[in-house]
Amino acid sequence: MTNELVYGAYILIWPAITLVVLGVICGAVARDVRKAKKADEDLI
Repeated sequence: MTNELVYGAYILIWPAITLVVLGVICGAVARDVRKAKKADEDLI
């Protein structure tokens, strides 16, 4: 019983971690876009 709960929690935590990492990456890209637009520079 406890192994099933541990395995279930382990499997379910990865989508949450992935969403957090994706949010950090998207936030950083958005910040870079705003900074480049403010400085009138190309992003790449």
